[in-house]
Amino acid sequence: MKLKPIRSDLDLELALERIEALWGAKPGTAKGDELDILMLLVERYEEERFPIPGSDPIEAIKFLMEQNDLSRLDLETYIGPRGRVSEVLNGKRNLTLPMIKRLHEGLKIPYESLIR
Repeated sequence: MKLKPIRSDLDLELALERIEALWGAKPGTAKGDELDILMLLVERYEEERFPIPGSDPIEAIKFLMEQNDLSRLDLETYIGPRGRVSEVLNGKRNLTLPMIKRLHEGLKIPYESLIR
């Protein structure tokens, strides 16, 4: 297959068919290199065409609370007094950098999930 940018769904379909045919090619060979390049082209096309929006920081916190059976009281260590926790979880107050740092270090929430 002649390598070229993927600009349409038809180009994508053809690239995916070629990837399937090349799957398992030995790295460092011509076919292995073609497979690597095609996969990069497909990834780039899909990222541009079907972007995944970033997560909402509050939803990330609520998800973690649910998964770890945490209460609002448990968040006071990281966010501040009960009223501030309530304001943050209800979207009335933004997370501050110190809050983000404490949530990341204490609860292991990735920075990417806490910064909008």
